[in-house]
Amino acid sequence: MRRQRKTEGFNLAFLDIMSCGLGAVILVLILLKLQPEDVSVDVDVLKADLQDLQKTEETLAKEVAKEKARADALRQQLASLEQKNKQISTDLSETEKDTRQKRTDLDSLKKRIESRPPLKQQDVVQDTQKGEEDYLLGLKVEGKRIVFLIDTSASMTDEKLIDIVRRKAGNALEKKQGPKWQRTVRVVKWLAGRIPKKSEAVFIGFNRSTASIGPTGWFKGTDASAIQSVYSAIEQIVPDEATNLQEALEAAKKLSPAPTNYYLVTDGLPTDGNSNYRSLNPFAACSSLRGSGSTISGECRTKLFRQTVRESGPGNRKPVNIILLPLEGDPQAAPEFWSWSFVTGGLLISPAVNWP
Repeated sequence: MRRQRKTEGFNLAFLDIMSCGLGAVILVLILLKLQPEDVSVDVDVLKADLQDLQKTEETLAKEVAKEKARADALRQQLASLEQKNKQISTDLSETEKDTRQKRTDLDSLKKRIESRPPLKQQDVVQDTQKGEEDYLLGLKVEGKRIVFLIDTSASMTDEKLIDIVRRKAGNALEKKQGPKWQRTVRVVKWLAGRIPKKSEAVFIGFNRSTASIGPTGWFKGTDASAIQSVYSAIEQIVPDEATNLQEALEAAKKLSPAPTNYYLVTDGLPTDGNSNYRSLNPFAACSSLRGSGSTISGECRTKLFRQTVRESGPGNRKPVNIILLPLEGDPQAAPEFWSWSFVTGGLLISPAVNWP
């Protein structure tokens, strides 16, 4: 019985030793399995990756530099805008201050105007048309005895020759409605309304002959009824026939006492005269003046004007002021009339189309 017990104890110890040994072997195997395996490293691939990373770094560095430069530019613009904003604020403040001052001055001026008594009307005759200025490019109605010579010929109806011919063939109403004649009517009213109170005046219309416009003799600048009659008379005239400036100058010379100042409203050089042109050699080629033609050239009109001034002009001591309205095909009118007015100490003007 004892021998059997010893044998069993030995068997159990042996099994324990084998189990421990087997566990140790398994543990060794596990530890060996966890050790990293040796792997071969590809250096070329790593170098390529490194180069790519370096290039990417350089690109990013450049972009960062650009963004910094852009940020610097934006900061400069912002600083400039802030400076401008400050300047605008300063200017606005000064403008507001100036505006307040001007409003104060305006209110003060309004109060002074309201406190003044109303001015008396200085015009003898009320005229609602435009052009109320006493001066027009230096032209002033002045003189002790003023004669106004108003061209009432057919050419005073329009500017273009074809329109003048058409109106010449029309009735009296069509002639009176011509744009240039309507303008002439306004010019006459403007002149009549500017006659000085201490002056005397007379209006003479002329084409181939002459006729008074309003009173037949001198009237005072304070005579409202006489000025009103000039207004009415010019409205009734029908522009027609040729232009005889010599007839108008001779009619002015017959006034008593003689005029001291002349004002002429016309649109060009004359086309008719009073001299015996058949006996004058310079007019040998001017058939219309010699009675053998119906048209007159520009050269003959120039000769006729100079002859008219020599024979019937008022002289150099009496100013001749000329209002020259436009006319197609008469280029010598302006220089000839200017020379005449300059010699006499007068003035030539060719007013704007919207005057008066």
